Amino acid sequence: MAPFNQGIGVGWANAAPAFPADKPIWDASGLDSLAQITAEVVECRACPRLVAWREQVAQDRRASFRNQEYWGRPIPGFGDPEARMVVVGLAPAAHGGNRTGRIFTGDRSGDWLFRALWRAGFANQPTSTHVGDGLLLAGAYVAAAVRCAPPANKPTPEERRRCLPYLERELKALDTASLIVALGRFAHDAVADLFALRPRPLFGHGRETELCGGRRLIASFHPSQQNTFTKRLTEDAFDAIFTRARLLLKSDEGVEGP
Repeated sequence: MAPFNQGIGVGWANAAPAFPADKPIWDASGLDSLAQITAEVVECRACPRLVAWREQVAQDRRASFRNQEYWGRPIPGFGDPEARMVVVGLAPAAHGGNRTGRIFTGDRSGDWLFRALWRAGFANQPTSTHVGDGLLLAGAYVAAAVRCAPPANKPTPEERRRCLPYLERELKALDTASLIVALGRFAHDAVADLFALRPRPLFGHGRETELCGGRRLIASFHPSQQNTFTKRLTEDAFDAIFTRARLLLKSDEGVEGP
């Protein structure tokens, strides 16, 4: 099974050379493989503030995880390389993906996401606790607008700008994907910027926007504790997003990348 379906997790080589200031961090021209994008993501040190924060969190650790080795690096996307749906979140959680090495794995937002994907038939199990737990996605790929855990869960606009080409390249490589589900306004606006939508479409749970190449964007409230504890987002409302995704994909015939 391809490693980008299971995720990579701790154990990847720890050497990460700094990028010269005058050297491009990526080359988004043409198509490249998910494996190549993953290799570049995990070595990225483009944003000093995020590098310092993710590594400090990995060193200090939360008391409940003090005996675990933290990943402490950028998080690549993972899932089915023939995915028809791409789910885009904000960024890894400091003690979730930044600990486990897989986006949405090991935090409460991930509990909600993978239960919903499982109920909709996109995942083989409803839980995601660590890399190697057996989770596999079918027809879905999960990524983020920003690949490092940010302080206070708030990346800067410049950090998002620097990171967005990784998502662009993943979407190009995932040329079978016709549907993007954006979790939260930050991810929704990042996708809108990626597809140069002007004016930006309004964000709202369940709102849909047509994208170039026949793709479609569906907005969802993020399954953060702030939204789930206050009942702004319920499991029924979250499930409805992926039920709608299934219906749309039934009639999809495949599209070109952005």
